[in-house]
Amino acid sequence: MNGSNGEERVVHEVAMVVPKRVLEEEGNCVEVLVTELKKRGMVVDRVVGLADEFLKVAAPLETLGNAAAELHIRKPTRLGIDLPFEMQGSEAFFRQPDGLLFSWFERFRCYQHLLYGIVNCGGYDVTLKLDGREFCWAAGESLVRRLESEGVIKQMFPLHDEFKRKELLQTWALNWWNFTNQPTDQIYSYFGAKIGVYFSFLGMYTQWLIFPALLGFIVQMVDFGSLQFLALPSFFVSTILWAALFLQFWKRKNAALLARWQINCLVGPSQGYRFLGMEWSSLPFPKELIKNIGDERSKEKAAYQRYEWFAYRKRFRNDVLVIMSIICLQLPFELAYAHIYEIIKSDVVKYILTAIYLLVIQYLTRLGGKVSVKLINREINESVEYRANSLIYKVFGLYFMQTYIGIFYHVLLHRNFMTLRQVLIQRLIISQVFWTLMDGSLPYLKYSYRKYKARTKKKREGGSSTGKIQIASRVEKEYFKPTYSASIGVELEDGLFDDSLELALQFGMIMMFACAFPLAFALAAVSNIMEIRTNALKLLVTLRRPLPRAAATIGAWLNIWQFLIVMSICTNSALLVCLYDQEGKWKIEPGLAAILIMEHVLLLLKFGLSRLVPEEPAWVRASRVKNVTQAQDMYCKQLLRSISGEFNSMTKPEQEQQEDSERR
Repeated sequence: MNGSNGEERVVHEVAMVVPKRVLEEEGNCVEVLVTELKKRGMVVDRVVGLADEFLKVAAPLETLGNAAAELHIRKPTRLGIDLPFEMQGSEAFFRQPDGLLFSWFERFRCYQHLLYGIVNCGGYDVTLKLDGREFCWAAGESLVRRLESEGVIKQMFPLHDEFKRKELLQTWALNWWNFTNQPTDQIYSYFGAKIGVYFSFLGMYTQWLIFPALLGFIVQMVDFGSLQFLALPSFFVSTILWAALFLQFWKRKNAALLARWQINCLVGPSQGYRFLGMEWSSLPFPKELIKNIGDERSKEKAAYQRYEWFAYRKRFRNDVLVIMSIICLQLPFELAYAHIYEIIKSDVVKYILTAIYLLVIQYLTRLGGKVSVKLINREINESVEYRANSLIYKVFGLYFMQTYIGIFYHVLLHRNFMTLRQVLIQRLIISQVFWTLMDGSLPYLKYSYRKYKARTKKKREGGSSTGKIQIASRVEKEYFKPTYSASIGVELEDGLFDDSLELALQFGMIMMFACAFPLAFALAAVSNIMEIRTNALKLLVTLRRPLPRAAATIGAWLNIWQFLIVMSICTNSALLVCLYDQEGKWKIEPGLAAILIMEHVLLLLKFGLSRLVPEEPAWVRASRVKNVTQAQDMYCKQLLRSISGEFNSMTKPEQEQQEDSERR
């Protein structure tokens, strides 16, 4: 189910990979699966590939609507309140920006429900066959889960909609003239809220970079004569205020996006489980605590409190382990690299050393990320999004150390600003080249290698055939494409982790050392304009369609950016001190005192701006208040009608008895 301009059309959105048929046999499990899928109201198209067969599955609007009703998916109505979806009243519900009734996240939930909801309702076991092998489909068991456990269904993955994919290629990925302008609503409709919010954030960040880029270019290139000593402090103050205002106005834009997309959830990580329909009662309580929850309120309260502190204690223990690992294992490695870099004289050798260092540290950081995932699996978190945020904080700590400790080394110990500026240029250039190669080349190489393996295997099976083997079907080409996954693993995060990490590290680099290299903002702006297009091409051409995620904010990354702003106030103040106190006496003279005062004033301004600039526009607040008022009025009227109906259904003696009891 998909469409353009509100017109519904049936589109195959999910593919299942099964073995090619070798024997004609009764009770073939693939035939049974296709029959059951059609019974559930889905449209199935079978495509034979080189080594496997592909089942392309589509669900008409009525089938999706019935699944949404069974899942009790709550959707916003034209009355301003969220109600469980009912197919009979579908016209009362808001449609998506592209005119569809269901978002990509809602459709994917319905597909999962339809596919895994195929169970054996016959009351007896059914024998299934595949190429002479037999296995049992038990009564009440899910057919898809059974076939997955037997290895019949090798993979299931979402398919690209070719019509919308080509439209996004023209209006987004290949449209270089728009620079930072992006079709945000189309991105949201096609990829989901999480990716839509990320690209909206990237576009706004790149637009806002134009001001510090121009200002940094002027400060770097123009000689202000006798006022030169005021240029860097003024630039420092301007960038801090710019960054604080940017994050506040991003919160406003995020709230406006959620209102425009009719996503009624609070901005915060806790909404991940509420949006998915999970409740507090579904959290994984320890068995010893569940036993203590009795009918008495005091016992229940004590059990919840013990559970809360039990979870905090586990998270605190894991955080301490990660911090100690960074200090004891990674810090000596980073300091050794910084020291070797300082004593090397050749610029070419320095570039080679930096490239080797980045490759080694990528491997070590991925290893640290996998260890963090294992630690998080031992924690008690309220939702998948909470677990993902916990992973982000831990892994960012590793990257923060490996990215900035060498630069701090040059600043605090050597005070060599020419070397510091050279290091910043190398890091920005090499990092951009590295991430571009990772984003563009690596997925294509994986895709080419998988096609090569499939063709080679087909040639071996075909004997002495020397003709070129072509892959004609689009679904098989998508099967060979890599998934949009994080470099640290696929358990909790997708590819947005790497993209968001790259952006955060860039922001920290240009902000924390703004006084040393003001021109870095211009390099970051150019890099981000290219990043928008390369990421768009990656998602639309070289990768499979990503799985939708419920979260509609940038989550933990917002707190990380806030932390980087605070760090940049401290680091730039230290840079100004080093520039002012060239003799290294560290005396509190009028200039140093002014810098310290400026640091404290900027910290106050940074936190003060969060109060002065509202986090959501007035029209969003007014719309929310209006919706709440309408919902209250409706529920009050419904309650009054219910009470009146019960009173009218009473007999006259019962009514008189009720009135007497009310008088007493």
